[in-house]
Amino acid sequence: MSEILEYKKKDFANDNEVRWCPGCGDYSILSSLQLALTKVGKKKEDIVCVSGIGCSSRFPYYMGTFGFHTIHGRAPAVASGIKLANPNLSIWIITGDGDGTSIGGNHLIHAIRRNIDCNILLFNNEIYGLTKGQYSPTTEKGTITKSSPFGALDRPFNPGKLALGAGATSIIKSIDTDPKHMMEMMVLADKHKGTTFMEVYQNCVIFNDKAHDVYTNRGTRDDNCLYLEHGQPMLFGKNKEKGIRLNQFKLEVVEVGEKYKVEDILVHDKYNEILAFQLLDHSNPPEFPMAIGEIFEKIENTYEDDMLIQMENAKNKKGPSTFKELLHSGETWKV
Repeated sequence: MSEILEYKKKDFANDNEVRWCPGCGDYSILSSLQLALTKVGKKKEDIVCVSGIGCSSRFPYYMGTFGFHTIHGRAPAVASGIKLANPNLSIWIITGDGDGTSIGGNHLIHAIRRNIDCNILLFNNEIYGLTKGQYSPTTEKGTITKSSPFGALDRPFNPGKLALGAGATSIIKSIDTDPKHMMEMMVLADKHKGTTFMEVYQNCVIFNDKAHDVYTNRGTRDDNCLYLEHGQPMLFGKNKEKGIRLNQFKLEVVEVGEKYKVEDILVHDKYNEILAFQLLDHSNPPEFPMAIGEIFEKIENTYEDDMLIQMENAKNKKGPSTFKELLHSGETWKV
Protein backbone atom coordinates (compact mmCIF):
# COMPACT_ATOMS: atom_id res chain seq x y z
CA MET A 1 0.00 0.00 0.00
CA SER A 2 1.50 3.33 -1.11
CA GLU A 3 2.03 6.10 1.41
CA ILE A 4 -0.52 8.94 1.27
CA LEU A 5 1.28 12.28 1.27
CA GLU A 6 -0.65 15.27 2.54
CA TYR A 7 1.68 18.18 1.93
CA LYS A 8 0.67 21.81 2.05
CA LYS A 9 2.24 24.59 0.00
CA LYS A 10 4.19 25.85 3.04
CA ASP A 11 5.93 22.46 3.25
CA PHE A 12 7.80 23.34 0.05
CA ALA A 13 8.92 26.74 1.33
CA ASN A 14 11.63 27.53 3.87
CA ASP A 15 12.71 30.33 6.21
CA ASN A 16 14.85 32.20 3.66
CA GLU A 17 13.61 35.64 2.68
CA VAL A 18 12.53 35.62 -0.97
CA ARG A 19 14.45 38.42 -2.65
CA TRP A 20 13.49 39.40 -6.15
CA CYS A 21 12.48 42.84 -7.39
CA PRO A 22 8.94 43.81 -6.35
CA GLY A 23 6.56 42.76 -9.11
CA CYS A 24 8.93 40.18 -10.62
CA GLY A 25 7.20 37.23 -12.29
CA ASP A 26 9.54 34.85 -10.46
CA TYR A 27 7.37 35.11 -7.34
CA SER A 28 4.39 33.70 -9.21
CA ILE A 29 6.43 30.83 -10.70
CA LEU A 30 7.86 29.93 -7.29
CA SER A 31 4.40 29.88 -5.72
CA SER A 32 2.99 27.77 -8.56
CA LEU A 33 5.71 25.12 -8.26
CA GLN A 34 5.35 24.93 -4.48
CA LEU A 35 1.64 24.32 -4.94
CA ALA A 36 2.16 21.86 -7.81
CA LEU A 37 4.49 19.72 -5.70
CA THR A 38 1.69 19.15 -3.19
CA LYS A 39 -0.20 17.36 -5.96
CA VAL A 40 2.45 15.13 -7.57
CA GLY A 41 2.54 12.51 -4.79
CA LYS A 42 6.31 12.53 -4.25
CA LYS A 43 8.25 12.82 -1.01
CA LYS A 44 10.06 16.09 -0.35
CA GLU A 45 13.35 14.27 0.05
CA ASP A 46 12.97 12.79 -3.45
CA ILE A 47 12.70 16.20 -5.15
CA VAL A 48 15.73 18.25 -6.27
CA CYS A 49 15.81 21.76 -7.78
CA VAL A 50 18.97 22.51 -9.79
CA SER A 51 19.72 25.97 -11.18
CA GLY A 52 22.45 27.83 -13.05
CA ILE A 53 23.11 31.57 -12.75
CA GLY A 54 20.59 34.38 -13.08
CA CYS A 55 17.62 35.86 -11.26
CA SER A 56 15.64 32.65 -11.76
CA SER A 57 18.52 30.60 -10.40
CA ARG A 58 17.98 31.81 -6.83
CA PHE A 59 15.06 29.36 -6.88
CA PRO A 60 16.68 26.51 -4.86
CA TYR A 61 17.28 28.91 -1.93
CA TYR A 62 13.52 29.34 -1.53
CA MET A 63 12.38 25.74 -1.93
CA GLY A 64 11.82 23.31 0.93
CA THR A 65 13.46 20.53 -1.09
CA PHE A 66 17.00 19.48 -1.88
CA GLY A 67 18.66 21.94 -4.23
CA PHE A 68 21.89 22.77 -6.05
CA HIS A 69 22.84 26.26 -7.30
CA THR A 70 25.42 25.45 -9.97
CA ILE A 71 27.42 27.63 -12.36
CA HIS A 72 26.35 29.56 -15.44
CA GLY A 73 24.52 27.35 -17.94
CA ARG A 74 25.58 24.06 -16.34
CA ALA A 75 22.38 23.14 -14.49
CA PRO A 76 21.34 20.49 -17.09
CA ALA A 77 24.76 18.80 -16.84
CA VAL A 78 24.74 18.65 -13.05
CA ALA A 79 21.08 17.60 -13.00
CA SER A 80 21.83 14.82 -15.48
CA GLY A 81 24.48 13.43 -13.15
CA ILE A 82 22.13 13.58 -10.16
CA LYS A 83 19.39 11.76 -12.07
CA LEU A 84 21.69 9.02 -13.37
CA ALA A 85 23.14 8.48 -9.90
CA ASN A 86 19.64 8.13 -8.44
CA PRO A 87 16.94 7.58 -11.11
CA ASN A 88 14.21 7.66 -8.43
CA LEU A 89 14.62 11.41 -7.87
CA SER A 90 12.30 14.04 -9.32
CA ILE A 91 14.53 16.67 -10.95
CA TRP A 92 13.51 20.27 -11.67
CA ILE A 93 16.01 22.30 -13.70
CA ILE A 94 15.51 26.03 -13.19
CA THR A 95 17.02 28.28 -15.86
CA GLY A 96 16.45 31.53 -17.73
CA ASP A 97 16.64 32.60 -21.35
CA GLY A 98 20.14 34.00 -20.76
CA ASP A 99 21.42 31.09 -18.66
CA GLY A 100 19.81 28.32 -20.70
CA THR A 101 20.02 29.45 -24.33
CA SER A 102 23.39 31.25 -24.33
CA ILE A 103 26.29 29.81 -22.34
CA GLY A 104 24.10 26.85 -21.37
CA GLY A 105 22.76 26.20 -24.87
CA ASN A 106 24.75 23.03 -25.52
CA HIS A 107 23.92 21.58 -22.11
CA LEU A 108 20.24 22.37 -22.61
CA ILE A 109 19.88 20.76 -26.04
CA HIS A 110 21.85 17.65 -25.09
CA ALA A 111 19.80 17.07 -21.93
CA ILE A 112 16.70 17.31 -24.13
CA ARG A 113 18.25 15.11 -26.84
CA ARG A 114 19.07 12.37 -24.34
CA ASN A 115 15.51 12.41 -22.94
CA ILE A 116 16.60 12.27 -19.32
CA ASP A 117 13.55 12.13 -17.06
CA CYS A 118 13.56 15.69 -15.72
CA ASN A 119 11.59 18.92 -15.91
CA ILE A 120 13.22 22.01 -17.39
CA LEU A 121 11.59 25.30 -16.38
CA LEU A 122 12.89 28.08 -18.61
CA PHE A 123 11.90 31.58 -17.45
CA ASN A 124 11.81 33.79 -20.55
CA ASN A 125 11.85 37.54 -19.89
CA GLU A 126 13.86 38.29 -23.06
CA ILE A 127 16.62 40.08 -21.14
CA TYR A 128 19.61 39.56 -18.82
CA GLY A 129 18.15 40.77 -15.53
CA LEU A 130 20.80 39.79 -12.97
CA THR A 131 23.61 41.55 -14.88
CA LYS A 132 21.44 44.64 -15.35
CA GLY A 133 19.77 44.67 -18.72
CA GLN A 134 21.85 43.35 -21.61
CA TYR A 135 19.98 41.74 -24.52
CA SER A 136 19.64 37.96 -24.39
CA PRO A 137 19.27 35.27 -27.09
CA THR A 138 15.47 35.70 -26.94
CA THR A 139 15.38 39.51 -27.04
CA GLU A 140 13.34 40.81 -29.97
CA LYS A 141 15.33 42.31 -32.83
CA GLY A 142 15.55 46.10 -32.53
CA THR A 143 15.14 46.21 -28.75
CA ILE A 144 17.11 48.99 -27.03
CA THR A 145 19.12 47.59 -24.11
CA LYS A 146 22.29 48.38 -22.14
CA SER A 147 24.32 46.33 -24.62
CA SER A 148 22.35 47.33 -27.75
CA PRO A 149 21.80 51.11 -27.43
CA PHE A 150 20.89 51.36 -31.12
CA GLY A 151 18.77 48.20 -31.15
CA ALA A 152 19.60 44.48 -31.00
CA LEU A 153 20.64 43.09 -34.39
CA ASP A 154 20.46 39.39 -33.50
CA ARG A 155 17.49 37.31 -34.59
CA PRO A 156 16.03 35.82 -31.40
CA PHE A 157 15.79 32.17 -30.53
CA ASN A 158 12.38 30.55 -30.34
CA PRO A 159 13.01 28.28 -27.32
CA GLY A 160 10.07 25.98 -28.08
CA LYS A 161 11.26 25.34 -31.64
CA LEU A 162 14.79 24.86 -30.31
CA ALA A 163 13.50 22.18 -27.91
CA LEU A 164 11.45 20.51 -30.66
CA GLY A 165 14.49 20.43 -32.94
CA ALA A 166 16.55 18.86 -30.14
CA GLY A 167 14.03 16.02 -29.89
CA ALA A 168 11.97 17.08 -26.86
CA THR A 169 9.38 14.52 -25.82
CA SER A 170 7.26 17.11 -24.01
CA ILE A 171 6.86 20.84 -24.68
CA ILE A 172 4.69 23.09 -22.52
CA LYS A 173 4.23 26.87 -22.39
CA SER A 174 2.64 29.08 -19.76
CA ILE A 175 2.61 32.68 -18.51
CA ASP A 176 3.49 34.18 -15.15
CA THR A 177 0.18 36.05 -14.78
CA ASP A 178 -1.82 32.82 -14.80
CA PRO A 179 -0.57 30.91 -11.72
CA LYS A 180 -3.40 28.36 -11.84
CA HIS A 181 -2.45 27.38 -15.40
CA MET A 182 1.23 27.26 -14.48
CA MET A 183 0.51 24.96 -11.55
CA GLU A 184 -1.59 22.61 -13.70
CA MET A 185 1.12 22.51 -16.38
CA MET A 186 3.81 21.72 -13.77
CA VAL A 187 1.74 18.77 -12.56
CA LEU A 188 1.47 17.58 -16.18
CA ALA A 189 5.22 18.03 -16.63
CA ASP A 190 5.92 15.85 -13.61
CA LYS A 191 3.72 13.07 -14.99
CA HIS A 192 5.62 12.88 -18.27
CA LYS A 193 8.37 10.24 -18.36
CA GLY A 194 11.23 11.94 -20.15
CA THR A 195 12.45 15.50 -20.55
CA THR A 196 9.73 18.10 -20.25
CA PHE A 197 10.66 21.53 -21.57
CA MET A 198 8.36 24.13 -20.01
CA GLU A 199 8.82 27.72 -21.09
CA VAL A 200 7.22 30.39 -18.90
CA TYR A 201 6.80 33.91 -20.24
CA GLN A 202 7.96 35.99 -17.27
CA ASN A 203 8.11 39.74 -16.81
CA CYS A 204 11.22 41.68 -15.76
CA VAL A 205 9.73 44.87 -14.32
CA ILE A 206 13.08 46.69 -14.20
CA PHE A 207 14.85 46.02 -17.50
CA ASN A 208 12.21 44.74 -19.93
CA ASP A 209 8.83 45.62 -18.46
CA LYS A 210 5.74 44.54 -20.42
CA ALA A 211 7.76 42.56 -23.00
CA HIS A 212 4.95 39.98 -23.10
CA ASP A 213 2.14 42.37 -22.20
CA VAL A 214 -0.12 41.58 -25.16
CA TYR A 215 -0.61 38.01 -23.93
CA THR A 216 0.06 38.31 -20.20
CA ASN A 217 -2.12 41.36 -19.53
CA ARG A 218 -5.47 40.18 -18.21
CA GLY A 219 -7.23 42.74 -20.39
CA THR A 220 -5.79 41.44 -23.67
CA ARG A 221 -4.88 37.84 -22.77
CA ASP A 222 -8.07 36.16 -23.98
CA ASP A 223 -7.74 37.63 -27.47
CA ASN A 224 -4.06 36.81 -27.85
CA CYS A 225 -3.60 33.47 -26.08
CA LEU A 226 -4.66 30.10 -27.44
CA TYR A 227 -5.16 27.81 -24.45
CA LEU A 228 -4.58 24.28 -25.75
CA GLU A 229 -6.29 21.14 -24.53
CA HIS A 230 -5.69 17.78 -26.15
CA GLY A 231 -8.74 16.55 -28.08
CA GLN A 232 -10.51 19.91 -27.90
CA PRO A 233 -11.10 22.50 -30.67
CA MET A 234 -8.62 25.40 -30.77
CA LEU A 235 -10.91 28.25 -29.72
CA PHE A 236 -9.92 31.55 -28.15
CA GLY A 237 -11.23 35.03 -27.47
CA LYS A 238 -13.30 36.33 -24.58
CA ASN A 239 -16.36 34.43 -25.81
CA LYS A 240 -14.51 31.73 -27.77
CA GLU A 241 -15.57 33.54 -30.92
CA LYS A 242 -12.30 32.86 -32.76
CA GLY A 243 -10.63 29.63 -33.74
CA ILE A 244 -7.78 28.02 -35.65
CA ARG A 245 -8.49 26.39 -38.99
CA LEU A 246 -6.20 24.30 -41.16
CA ASN A 247 -6.17 25.75 -44.67
CA GLN A 248 -3.92 24.05 -47.25
CA PHE A 249 -1.49 22.84 -44.57
CA LYS A 250 -1.34 26.28 -42.93
CA LEU A 251 -2.98 27.46 -39.74
CA GLU A 252 -5.22 30.48 -39.97
CA VAL A 253 -7.40 32.46 -37.57
CA VAL A 254 -11.13 32.53 -38.41
CA GLU A 255 -14.26 33.97 -36.82
CA VAL A 256 -16.70 31.37 -35.49
CA GLY A 257 -20.19 32.25 -36.69
CA GLU A 258 -22.06 32.08 -39.96
CA LYS A 259 -19.19 31.02 -42.23
CA TYR A 260 -17.21 28.78 -39.88
CA LYS A 261 -18.73 26.58 -37.19
CA VAL A 262 -17.05 24.96 -34.20
CA GLU A 263 -16.95 21.75 -36.29
CA ASP A 264 -14.61 23.53 -38.75
CA ILE A 265 -12.09 24.39 -36.03
CA LEU A 266 -8.94 22.27 -35.76
CA VAL A 267 -8.84 19.90 -32.79
CA HIS A 268 -5.59 19.95 -30.84
CA ASP A 269 -3.51 16.77 -31.09
CA LYS A 270 -0.54 16.92 -28.75
CA TYR A 271 1.04 13.90 -30.45
CA ASN A 272 1.24 15.65 -33.85
CA GLU A 273 4.81 16.95 -34.25
CA ILE A 274 4.05 18.91 -37.43
CA LEU A 275 1.18 20.69 -35.69
CA ALA A 276 3.45 21.42 -32.72
CA PHE A 277 5.99 23.09 -35.01
CA GLN A 278 3.27 25.23 -36.57
CA LEU A 279 1.89 26.26 -33.20
CA LEU A 280 5.35 27.19 -31.95
CA ASP A 281 6.10 29.04 -35.18
CA HIS A 282 3.00 31.22 -34.88
CA SER A 283 3.54 32.56 -31.38
CA ASN A 284 3.58 36.23 -32.38
CA PRO A 285 0.37 38.14 -31.58
CA PRO A 286 -1.53 39.96 -32.92
CA GLU A 287 -1.10 38.12 -36.26
CA PHE A 288 -1.53 34.77 -34.51
CA PRO A 289 -2.29 33.94 -30.87
CA MET A 290 0.42 32.55 -28.64
CA ALA A 291 -0.21 28.85 -28.05
CA ILE A 292 0.12 27.94 -24.38
CA GLY A 293 -0.47 24.68 -22.59
CA GLU A 294 0.67 21.18 -23.50
CA ILE A 295 1.84 21.71 -27.08
CA PHE A 296 3.56 18.39 -27.76
CA GLU A 297 4.20 14.99 -26.22
CA LYS A 298 5.61 11.67 -27.41
CA ILE A 299 6.48 8.52 -25.55
CA GLU A 300 10.05 7.23 -25.82
CA ASN A 301 12.50 5.37 -23.60
CA THR A 302 14.36 7.63 -21.21
CA TYR A 303 18.14 7.78 -21.13
CA GLU A 304 18.33 6.27 -17.65
CA ASP A 305 16.04 3.38 -18.62
CA ASP A 306 18.32 2.54 -21.55
CA MET A 307 21.38 2.96 -19.31
CA LEU A 308 20.05 0.45 -16.77
CA ILE A 309 19.24 -2.04 -19.56
CA GLN A 310 22.74 -1.61 -21.00
CA MET A 311 24.34 -2.14 -17.57
CA GLU A 312 22.30 -5.29 -16.99
CA ASN A 313 23.22 -6.65 -20.42
CA ALA A 314 26.90 -5.97 -19.74
CA LYS A 315 26.73 -7.81 -16.40
CA ASN A 316 25.02 -10.77 -18.04
CA LYS A 317 27.61 -10.88 -20.79
CA LYS A 318 30.81 -10.32 -18.80
CA GLY A 319 29.79 -11.24 -15.28
CA PRO A 320 30.28 -9.19 -12.09
CA SER A 321 33.38 -7.03 -11.82
CA THR A 322 35.01 -4.39 -9.63
CA PHE A 323 36.23 -0.86 -10.29
CA LYS A 324 39.84 -2.01 -9.75
CA GLU A 325 39.45 -4.69 -12.42
CA LEU A 326 38.02 -2.10 -14.79
CA LEU A 327 40.99 0.23 -14.26
CA HIS A 328 43.46 -2.57 -15.07
CA SER A 329 41.59 -3.96 -18.08
CA GLY A 330 41.99 -3.20 -21.77
CA GLU A 331 44.85 -1.00 -23.00
CA THR A 332 46.93 0.06 -20.00
CA TRP A 333 50.53 1.14 -19.65
CA LYS A 334 53.03 2.18 -16.97
CA VAL A 335 54.73 5.57 -16.93
